[in-house]
Amino acid sequence: MKRYVLIIVVVVIGVAFMGYMLGSIGTKKDEKALLNTAPVIKEKGIEARSDVWGESYPNQYDTWKMTSQSAKIEDMLEKYPQLVILWAGYGFSKDYNSPRGHAFALQSNRNTLRTGGPTGADNGPMPMACWACKSSDVPRLMAKEGKNEFFTGKWARAGSEIVNPIGCADCHNTQTSQLEISRPYLTRALEASGVELDKITYQEMRSLACAQCHVEYYFRPTPYSNQDGESKTAAVVTLPWAKGLTAEAMEEYYDEYGFSDWTHSLSDTPLLKAQHPGYEMFVTGIHYKRGLSCADCHLPYTQKGSIKFSTHHIQSPLDDIANSCLTCHRQSEEEFRNIVKEKLKRKDQLHVIAMNSLATAHLNAKKAWEIGATEEEMEPVLQMIRSGQWLWDFSIASHGSFFHAPEETLRLLAVANEKAQQANLMLTGVLAAHDVLNYQVPDFSTKEKAQALAGVDLPMLIEEKLEFKNGLMKLWLEEAVREERLTNKFLDTLPDNASYPQ
Repeated sequence: MKRYVLIIVVVVIGVAFMGYMLGSIGTKKDEKALLNTAPVIKEKGIEARSDVWGESYPNQYDTWKMTSQSAKIEDMLEKYPQLVILWAGYGFSKDYNSPRGHAFALQSNRNTLRTGGPTGADNGPMPMACWACKSSDVPRLMAKEGKNEFFTGKWARAGSEIVNPIGCADCHNTQTSQLEISRPYLTRALEASGVELDKITYQEMRSLACAQCHVEYYFRPTPYSNQDGESKTAAVVTLPWAKGLTAEAMEEYYDEYGFSDWTHSLSDTPLLKAQHPGYEMFVTGIHYKRGLSCADCHLPYTQKGSIKFSTHHIQSPLDDIANSCLTCHRQSEEEFRNIVKEKLKRKDQLHVIAMNSLATAHLNAKKAWEIGATEEEMEPVLQMIRSGQWLWDFSIASHGSFFHAPEETLRLLAVANEKAQQANLMLTGVLAAHDVLNYQVPDFSTKEKAQALAGVDLPMLIEEKLEFKNGLMKLWLEEAVREERLTNKFLDTLPDNASYPQ
């Protein structure tokens, strides 16, 4: 009797297992069918709303939402007050925070003191180009207005149009879902640097999709005629790649063009501000030379059930070492993390030395002008400061540069410090020629002290920003919701953080 009971139990278990397997196989077929079919998100045009894409790609969208986990604000001016001196007279001396996830791209752009407190479409300190890398609405609006028309006017002009943060349409074609370059300035730069666009591989596209934003650029004044035949000038995002992708090649490009982002308010140096040259640094590093793409480390494959897909929780690989790093590196996670920590500590030491040398040079130059130094005396000094600061900024502005190209990062920091030291030696001679000996620069050891030296009126800037957020910005968002350009309720859940009290 027991034997028959045992047989029945085994049969029942076997039938149940077969049913489960058949169901699983059916599910896998359904899942594979979904994976092998590229849904048409929209028949024509560009769909900027990532929540709409999420209806067809729920796994990718759910992981994209995880970029909201980087809500914390880290005030880099407080951490490194030297930055205020280095950027005196430029927007970054007002407010500069460590990068956060893509979900915060627009919030950070609206909140930063750099974009000011506009009260209407035609005022405020920033041009339209400042939206270029912050939103999936950018390619949509470029298609609607025109490539030059988009870059015309002030930042506040399109506040109610640019309402979806970096998302699906920045990297994917709305009709085919395939990777594509949505920013025409990258296409122009690739052509200028000799790349044959029709020979770009899929693996290269997995980096170039990122290079649409994580690159060095400037705003080039570009005359054009609008549809009414009126003469206009657009501040078009332009990548300085015509002479090469190295820091020195771009410096040569800018010098020949006679370009400066601003003139330093203390030293009167015409300076360049590196944006975020992540791609240019990456292509000099070992990971690129071994055939890896940005996506291999920042969008690693993950598994959910039987579906394998690229996670869109784009973050530092150190936050996902097991999937991002240890697929190639053969250490334990703890050992790998400790190795990187030690390397970063060494890089940061050189970084601080270079910043101190450059900040001291700016303050010494300010003193030299005050005591009557001539333009002839100061010209070689200012050129040395300009070059040194550009190399320093290029080495750190992409944030992940030390991962992408550790040797190049250290080289640039070392050369930057050397140039800053040379500038200080020349300034010692200039000051001595005007009977100023043993001059000690003012204390810039805190953000407050540095901003006082740089003439940053923080209370006024904060007041202007809060008026903007409680006024014009609210009107932007209300209009966008009313006209269904903004439908993503998830964005309402993001904490509204800033470096200043709100």
